[in-house]
Amino acid sequence: MQQQTEAASEEAPQKSSPNKRAAKKTARTAASESASARTTASRTRAQSEIAGVRISHPDRVIDTSSGASKLELVQYYESIAEWMLPHLRERPVALVRAPEGIGGELFFQKHSQKLAIAHVTQHEGLDPGHPPLITIDTLAALVGAAQMGTVEFHTWNAIASSIEKPDRVVFDLDPDPSLGWERMIEAAQLTRSLLDELGLESFCKTSGGKGLHVVVPLVKQAGWDDVKDFSQAVARHMAATLPRYFSAKMGAQNRKKKIFIDYLRNNRGSSTVAAFSARARPGLGVSVPLAWDELEKTTGGDQWNIRNVRERVDGLKSDPWANYAKTRQRITAAMKKRLGGTP
Repeated sequence: MQQQTEAASEEAPQKSSPNKRAAKKTARTAASESASARTTASRTRAQSEIAGVRISHPDRVIDTSSGASKLELVQYYESIAEWMLPHLRERPVALVRAPEGIGGELFFQKHSQKLAIAHVTQHEGLDPGHPPLITIDTLAALVGAAQMGTVEFHTWNAIASSIEKPDRVVFDLDPDPSLGWERMIEAAQLTRSLLDELGLESFCKTSGGKGLHVVVPLVKQAGWDDVKDFSQAVARHMAATLPRYFSAKMGAQNRKKKIFIDYLRNNRGSSTVAAFSARARPGLGVSVPLAWDELEKTTGGDQWNIRNVRERVDGLKSDPWANYAKTRQRITAAMKKRLGGTP
């Protein structure tokens, strides 16, 4: 009997009690969950680091109407960089930042600030009396700006190395909200027709909002005042010729049932939203270049957004603005005379 007791006593330590087995199972489960959590955290960190830039608050909703997050916007800019960067490189930018989402306070930034944006290029002395202007020249800079809450990218009409010689004219066609989209299409076509008559090739893009932009590339010859005066003469000519359709005066009262031809985009220091930039508006519409023969098929200035632009570019057989950089043209005295200005 004593031997049985001792034998039982020797075997006892080799058996686990129900409590000990539960404890071991709990420990294994906890270890497994911990490993899973580490894997998930690692995956999240990987997803939240783009082009070497760490994305803070990636899950923050920046547009409640679509549910788009900050990470989704940054990923959009990464995906479209190949198309967008040619429209950004070397051009001073103005950024519209929405750190708390587009429903919060928006910040318009033209210069480098103490809170530096990663990888941007700073240009001292281009805007006397102000901090350096900045350009977005690389994928890392584009992502760095988006990480800092930038939704919109606006560019000057000149490049940094030739800041006093604009290389484009922009006509921003801004409609009365009551007008239908067919009027916008007609307005852009009429603008193109006038420019054609003057001997200038033009290019069109959606604004990402309610309008269209007609862009005229120039060789770097005329100064800011000459380019602005020319753009104003075009706007006034169209308003005088078709007063029921166009206005050359800003203000809601001056564009009732009309389209305001905003030539003020051509001032020194003014800027226009860049091609492929999102807009800080519900739905996050995107400014998209068009071929002129596509215009009649469009449905609105915000037809494309950050979720469907890839479909657009992936379906293109060629760049609709392929000839933009090859276009060599200048404003002439004959053009000014035709518009009724001083040659």
